[in-house]
Amino acid sequence: MRLYRTTLAAQWRGALALAACSIAEGLPAFVSGRLVQQSVDRGFAARDPYTGVLWLLVFGVVALIGAFGTRLVWRQLGTLVEPVRDALVTAVVRGVLHDPSPPRNQPDASAVARITQHVEVVRDATAGLLVQARGMLVTTGAALIGLLTIAGELAWLVAIPVVLALVLFACLLPTLTRRQRAVTMADEGTAEVAGTVLVGMRDVVASGGESVAALELHDVIDRQAKAATRMANATGLRTLVIALGGLVPLVLVLLVAPGMVAAGRLTAGAALGSLVYLSTSLQPALQGLAATSSTVILRLMVALRRIEEVTVIPPERAGTGTPRDETVEARGLTFGWGRHAEPIVRDLDLRLRAGDHLAVVGPSGIGKSTLAALLTGMVAPQAGLVLLGGVPVREVRPSLLHKLVALVPQETYLFAGTVRENLALFAPRATDEQLLEAVRAVHADEVVARLGGLYGGVTDLSAGEAQLLGLARVYASPALVVILDEATSNLDPAAEARAERAFTERDGILIVIAHRLSSAVRAKRVLVMDGRETLLGSHEELLNSSPRYAALMRAWTDPVAV
Repeated sequence: MRLYRTTLAAQWRGALALAACSIAEGLPAFVSGRLVQQSVDRGFAARDPYTGVLWLLVFGVVALIGAFGTRLVWRQLGTLVEPVRDALVTAVVRGVLHDPSPPRNQPDASAVARITQHVEVVRDATAGLLVQARGMLVTTGAALIGLLTIAGELAWLVAIPVVLALVLFACLLPTLTRRQRAVTMADEGTAEVAGTVLVGMRDVVASGGESVAALELHDVIDRQAKAATRMANATGLRTLVIALGGLVPLVLVLLVAPGMVAAGRLTAGAALGSLVYLSTSLQPALQGLAATSSTVILRLMVALRRIEEVTVIPPERAGTGTPRDETVEARGLTFGWGRHAEPIVRDLDLRLRAGDHLAVVGPSGIGKSTLAALLTGMVAPQAGLVLLGGVPVREVRPSLLHKLVALVPQETYLFAGTVRENLALFAPRATDEQLLEAVRAVHADEVVARLGGLYGGVTDLSAGEAQLLGLARVYASPALVVILDEATSNLDPAAEARAERAFTERDGILIVIAHRLSSAVRAKRVLVMDGRETLLGSHEELLNSSPRYAALMRAWTDPVAV
């Protein structure tokens, strides 16, 4: 809610422009009755039909101005609503990125739903409220002021029930919102229980639990019916309140105006103009408010509440540390997915210096990617710490950390644009020659040539070609610590070897989450993860000292023997 209010408040210039457009839109409501009065009193009642028709033509011109104002209003709405949408989408994405327990190895479908459903509900509801509330205020105010100019006595008589209806409606709105929410929750409860019973119908019948299931369904349906009844009662009261503001003034004018005309206190044109104000402006505005406001407000509140529930972002780390070099060190590093879960990393000690090449191997799902997240500071350890250049990695200045450390995931993310724009993402000041050097280093030159060079578009790429461009992008970056998390999984073994060799010849540290065990053979040191303990050593040392590592290598080199 705070983000919603702040974003709206920041668009005050757009709000002023919307108010100006609303004045043009409300012009017909302000002068309609006056123009009808002039048409009657100076034209038709004075036996001068030409003058009467002329005033009606003026009325038509004013209506066109109002229509143009309505068009401007809808165009101006975007300047207010779209920044709100952008801010909420940003909040949802940040919340997903900071989620301590994100979905593993699959897309975050719930986050997509929040962006495509809840944010769009807020966007549409905000636009609806601006249209309805603004229109109601402008139209009602213009109609009352216009009525005051042609029939002051009637205006005061009409204003009392209108103001009273608006006050009562405002008082009734919280009750409407609560009851509508109760109906929504009751619907969800009925669907949940009914779905559970129907899915497990065979078990219900087999266990003789039909009566229990029927009773539970009866209870939730009864609660749903009661919630719907209470909502219907509130809706009926709402209709009565709006009738007070829309119909009572019309009835009062019809009762009082003839006597005033007969007494000479009001002209026939003024009486007819008053009816025009009430029937064409005031009454439709109040009915539109009643028909949509409660539902729109409810949808807005529910969507904002849901977005707030799922996008709680922890305070941003105010890292201030500056690493003295690119050394990576783990001390007693321990982590498990849950307080009582078996740790997947336990008491790990590791030190990597410039020029080191480490391969991390182990069964799929054993925690190799989690280790990468720990080393980059994306995930906080349960015990121990990770140091980058002697500074705890989560205390390094974020801008500096993003510059020094690059984590390349298995899924390559390329965006629409040119090859150069993608390659220069982390090195915006790189020259064309520097980018081409990175392309040649990872042997992606054939891919770039097929796309039309650096200024060709990124389209129709295979998964392996996308990985080559992703590797070239990181090679061109200033990162001194590069972690390849199965980032070569779609390359053939020869291309994978060439890419790894390119990064080992580059300054800094290379950590490879191995997709193939050939990566372990090429590495200076190998970290073996098997869920119980981690073993660290060279390829030859581990072959001689670790039966598990030796078994993995035998299975890879001679799968028939397994």
